[in-house]
Amino acid sequence: MTGLRMTLLAAIGVAALALVPPAPAQQNEETITLNLRDADILEVIAMVSEVTGRNFVVDPRVRARVTVVSARPLTPDGLYQTFLSVLQVNQFAAVPTGDTIKIVPVIEARHSSGVEPPPPHGEEDIVTRVIQVQNVPAAQMQAVLRPLVPQFGHIAAFAPSNMLVISDRAGNVDRLASIIGRIDQATDDEVEVIRLQHASAADAVRLLTALTQAQARGEGASPPTIAADERTNSVLLGGHRALRLRLRALLAHLDTPLDIEGATQVVYLRYGDAQNIASILSGYAESQAQRQAAAQGTREGQTASTARRESTTILADMETNSLVITAAASEMRNLRSIIDQLDIRRAQVLVEALIVEVTSDRSAEFGVQWGLDGTDSNRGAGIINFSAAGLTAAQVLTGTITSAPDGASLAIGRVRDGSTSIGALIRAFAGEANTNILSTPTLVAMDNEEATINVGQTVPFITGQFTGAQDGAGQVNPFQTINREDIGLKLTITPKINEGDAVQLLIHQEVSSLAPGTTGAVDLITNKREISTRVIVQDGDIIVLGGLIDDTVQHNQQRVPILGSIPILGHAFRYQRTTAVKRNLMVFLQPRILRDAESATLQTNQRYRRMQQLQQMLESEQVPLMPDVRRPSLPPIDEPELQREP
Repeated sequence: MTGLRMTLLAAIGVAALALVPPAPAQQNEETITLNLRDADILEVIAMVSEVTGRNFVVDPRVRARVTVVSARPLTPDGLYQTFLSVLQVNQFAAVPTGDTIKIVPVIEARHSSGVEPPPPHGEEDIVTRVIQVQNVPAAQMQAVLRPLVPQFGHIAAFAPSNMLVISDRAGNVDRLASIIGRIDQATDDEVEVIRLQHASAADAVRLLTALTQAQARGEGASPPTIAADERTNSVLLGGHRALRLRLRALLAHLDTPLDIEGATQVVYLRYGDAQNIASILSGYAESQAQRQAAAQGTREGQTASTARRESTTILADMETNSLVITAAASEMRNLRSIIDQLDIRRAQVLVEALIVEVTSDRSAEFGVQWGLDGTDSNRGAGIINFSAAGLTAAQVLTGTITSAPDGASLAIGRVRDGSTSIGALIRAFAGEANTNILSTPTLVAMDNEEATINVGQTVPFITGQFTGAQDGAGQVNPFQTINREDIGLKLTITPKINEGDAVQLLIHQEVSSLAPGTTGAVDLITNKREISTRVIVQDGDIIVLGGLIDDTVQHNQQRVPILGSIPILGHAFRYQRTTAVKRNLMVFLQPRILRDAESATLQTNQRYRRMQQLQQMLESEQVPLMPDVRRPSLPPIDEPELQREP
């Protein structure tokens, strides 16, 4: 190291003696011709410190062999810049810190550098600079500049104050600052409001949007911002000044009065009903004419309003679901605006009802019946009978049994001709009926429209019987009256969708069924469950409409006075019947709002596939007695035949 230093100092002295003093400003400036080959970087650092007078702190990881060839003499500042280049080539960096310069690996430089020191500093010095961005968001500027920062550098955006923090070599930081200055310029993009007098703002915006988007795709540029304010019939333009100028010229050509005062247009409706909308528009035109006449208050004003009302005609064509409108230009614009707001796709509501009913009906009968028949005896006793419903002891004695009784019956006694007959009937009966009903009707209804689903059977009920007089042939003409009633499930809903996700439902639900009786009855027994209510429920939530939990126990007893009250022996003179009925009924409802075609298609596909799965489960089973016959099944939902259905 001493030899290298002596060689460098000798070279400096020779160069100084060889220089001719050109000017007073350069007489005291030393120069050096630097030629190094495979020198230790630590010796180079010591030499640069001695020549330039700078203090260096060297990181222990700084180790390298360097080669420098200089063809011209260098000043101390030039020597320092060459030294910084040597550090950069060897992946080291010089970080100024006060009066000391730290030499560290370049990967650690951004963590060691502070805020940019005041000049002078070298282009290869690692510095940190904070740059204020005025007109462009700092986050967007960061995305643009990030590819220009080396891997060891750092760039970050601070959104609250719209600043950029850059840590890199001083030369690159200066270059980035120059780029930021050229990008950070105030733009001339503004928003203009142009009010139209004759043309419709919505129609003009549609034309301009189609034109500018086609041009932007051809030129690869971003289209301008164009919007319509239908309330004031104004067009809002946003974009570059030259582009806005061209759009203003187009609007001036479009906003011209028509050659005639009135015009006729045919407006085809997409969702609304032509007849209903025609009545609304006619009422609107009438009210506008009356208000204008009242505001003018003169005969001339009344005449003008009458003429205006007569010149505005609105007709509905039901076959094409369209409106034929004849009106002045200004009136036509107002009518078209109303039509656009009324002719919208209305939401639909899918309502899933869940009716759950579990009923248990049990009954039991047991008793002894006594009968006495003395009609054929000399004692003159008639028929004496103690009985309940069903077969009686008297029927056994007299032989007048017309039908088989329910349960088990045992008849005993003594029957003699010409004397009194005594008989007893022991009867036991038990009945049990269980009902488990689960109904899940599903119905789709349009917003504010009533919809009904009715699934059931028409059952005849006998309401009266009549037997006419005998005809000439001696035959009797019986006559019966029958009333037919619908038995099954009926659901009627009228949904009203609020602004949010709540649905107001007007509901009438009726469930009726035939009940399996445990005892004989005159006619069929029907169960009927009916609910009429109005509820509000959130989209997709489940609400209970009503419920019934009923537990009934009935006990009937008939007995012979005095004898039936005797303990144990009294059972021979008693007849008992007990009935226990338990009934649990709950009705639930779940609405789903179908605001667009996608949600309606999703719900339809889910239920369609569910039916397909149920049918596919049965396809594996052969049809009894007909092995060549296949069960019918739904086609796949993606078939063209299904897609063509409305």
